[in-house]
Amino acid sequence: MESVRLLLAVAAHASWGVHHMDVKSAFLNGELAEEVYVQQPPGFAVDGQEHKVYRLRKALYGLLQAPRAWNAKLDDSLMSLGF
Repeated sequence: MESVRLLLAVAAHASWGVHHMDVKSAFLNGELAEEVYVQQPPGFAVDGQEHKVYRLRKALYGLLQAPRAWNAKLDDSLMSLGF
């Protein structure tokens, strides 16, 4: 939080414009770097195959890897734009 305050103080002192953004469903946009498997959720199990698991191809909310996957995607996007 201190770094945000410092950045805002510098921007105010230099009369810079400050912008912010929000990405809807940000954590759902990250692509996983490793294989992650989950159990079939209740109500979605296939009859006779309840023992099988799903391999995730994209991040889900609550997944430990989701923030890192989103940050990697955002970082790649910003770097490709020259930031």
